[in-house]
Amino acid sequence: MADIYQLRRRGTVIFLIITVAVVAVFLWISNSLVRDLAAQERQRMEIWADATREIVSADPFGPTAGTDINFLLKIIEANRTIPVLVTNDADSILQQRNFDLPEPTQSLPPWVITPANKEFLHRKLVEMKKATDNVIHFDIAPGEVQHLYYEDSRLLQRLSLYPYVQLAVMIAFVAVVYYAVTSSKRAEQNKVWAGLSKETAHQLGTPISSLMAWTEILPNYGVDAETMTEINKDVHRLHTIASRFGKIGSEPAMEHADLNRVVDCAADYMRARISRAVSFEVALCQEALPVRLSAPLIEWVMENLIKNAVDAMEGHGRLKITTLREGDQAVIEVTDSGRGIARRDFNSIFNPGFTTKSRGWGLGLTLARRIVKQYHSGRIFVKHSEPGAGTTFRVELRLQPSSPQ
Repeated sequence: MADIYQLRRRGTVIFLIITVAVVAVFLWISNSLVRDLAAQERQRMEIWADATREIVSADPFGPTAGTDINFLLKIIEANRTIPVLVTNDADSILQQRNFDLPEPTQSLPPWVITPANKEFLHRKLVEMKKATDNVIHFDIAPGEVQHLYYEDSRLLQRLSLYPYVQLAVMIAFVAVVYYAVTSSKRAEQNKVWAGLSKETAHQLGTPISSLMAWTEILPNYGVDAETMTEINKDVHRLHTIASRFGKIGSEPAMEHADLNRVVDCAADYMRARISRAVSFEVALCQEALPVRLSAPLIEWVMENLIKNAVDAMEGHGRLKITTLREGDQAVIEVTDSGRGIARRDFNSIFNPGFTTKSRGWGLGLTLARRIVKQYHSGRIFVKHSEPGAGTTFRVELRLQPSSPQ
């Protein structure tokens, strides 16, 4: 069964790799578009700079002077999207276009700059000079150089943000899909567990009732008291098991109890049913651990943990159960000297069907986690494990300050 979860992990990894690949392709395409548009805008600015230089150096008395200047002015006027500043070597602003100025100047030519706008444009110039790629230097006359600084157009700025928006949307989409799938699987699994548990409790109910009736009749047939005592113990045990399955299939009744007593009761029951080659130690907390719990279910958790520990030790070794208080938590630790668990399986061992044994359904730890997490709002996990050296399971339940009056 462990292979099923390895395949599931591989499937998850493959899904993530495909998702990353798709996102990478989209980002590459988007970045290519941004680079192409940026190159086109630079070409437009170089043409704009050439037009400015030609206007300054044009012969006003040539035969085609008017036509040339009108054509050059159209080139300059055609730029309505890219913010531009033209300065000289002294950083004096000679022209500006397409800035959202604090003081509108629609009726003024672009080389006329009001004092309020001048301060704004000088701040812009300081920012634009930091972007060394967005500047074009061109000669106006021998020894006289002007500098054209420009910002990306609003369209280019939006396209520059688009890959990140796209990435965020895709990550959100993948997260939603993953959450929906896992939630659906979890809900389906819960229904299966509830149905299976209720059906098991129902099926056990009839033979247990019959056995209980027989325990009343058998003494009349001469069955000795000692035998009847043992039969009654087994019948009571079957009734307890059926009751546990019934509680798994529905919301169990919770009560305030000392966790020490519940753990000690479960340990006493299991001590007589495990190999004498196992050194069994129970170290209970010196103070009471009041917890709101379902005693039959917590005992079931303890029995599963103890059985797993004994199986891991193959019938001989050291088993220690410890209870303690840590802050507002009541803690149970079950430590064995068995074969240990690989770190990669710390979470997988709680999955239904996962088992490292040649026999078994791999449901014990799954039920234990369901009982602790869902019904008691607690935690159960592998605190420590080392292959060949043993394992420590830890259960944490919230302490209750006092029992309700």
